[in-house]
Amino acid sequence: MTVKTVGLDLAKDVFQVHGISENGRVIFNKAIKRAKLLAFFETLPPCTVGMEACGSSHHWGRQLRQLGHDVKLMPAGYVKPYVKRGKNDAVDAEAICEAVRRPTMRFVDIKTEDQQAILAIHRTRDLAVRQRTQLANMIRSLLREFGHILPIGIEAVTAFAKRHLSGDHPDMPEIANGMLGIQCYQFIGLNERIDGYSKMIEQHALLNADARRLMRMPGIGPITASAIVATIGDAHQFRTGRDLAAWLGLTPLNKSSGGKERLGKITKQGDRYIRKLLVVGMTSRAVMAKRSPEKVDLWTAKIIADKPFRLATVAMANKAARAVWAMLTKKQEYRQPAF
Repeated sequence: MTVKTVGLDLAKDVFQVHGISENGRVIFNKAIKRAKLLAFFETLPPCTVGMEACGSSHHWGRQLRQLGHDVKLMPAGYVKPYVKRGKNDAVDAEAICEAVRRPTMRFVDIKTEDQQAILAIHRTRDLAVRQRTQLANMIRSLLREFGHILPIGIEAVTAFAKRHLSGDHPDMPEIANGMLGIQCYQFIGLNERIDGYSKMIEQHALLNADARRLMRMPGIGPITASAIVATIGDAHQFRTGRDLAAWLGLTPLNKSSGGKERLGKITKQGDRYIRKLLVVGMTSRAVMAKRSPEKVDLWTAKIIADKPFRLATVAMANKAARAVWAMLTKKQEYRQPAF
């Protein structure tokens, strides 16, 4: 009996595979060690292989595609409803096998190695930024314990750290100043690393035609453009710009029932990193619009005037996501929104 569909439950060392025939009859459901996984799939005829989109899934997707299989990745949340009572690797693999056969299932494009390499820079930079924020808060709290208050902003902490390392110490016990010096040294080091990561990302954005096109949109810089291109890849996987905005979690949460439409806050589902970058970029654009209203297009000026500031910036991020889809799919330059 020929295997037509395989559900593969990924793991670190032991993988579970569930294979069925064309009429749904179970042919195998067994555990396979990592070292023997590819050899096992080499023995199978070309078939549909379903996996959850998780850690290492893109790697295994590329490997199995090279063997001639049709690999489909699915969001883990969409597979969960097909898990029967109880939960173990065998049940999970069966659920994946069932979910991948659904005609309405939504799939995730497999990323290339180049895409994942660029995203590795973004993830490393994002981690360094969060660590710098933690360290800045630690420096501020330690100074506050001895009555020293720093102005708001990361620049104030940077300036203080440089002064402290040059020998300008606040009036504090020697032990506290020693601990503060270690933190300032780490803080300056993180600043330098973040600058280095930012330059690497900027270089990628300048070398990529789609990223250069996106950077012509107000509120989108090299980091946002590079992250969008590396994460989305082929924007044709989304039917419309709204689909892309929904994938980023920028569309309202719909709780309509009985013919009554009820829209709530944005869903905040999907890629949190790009959503954050778009909202921050549009916030900067809105601030500039308030400072220089004569340079702003009519749509942006109206939405800032009519809505609360944060609501306006999220709406601008939603519209920016739709514009990004149009620019990537149609290879068009950015145009100001019509009033």
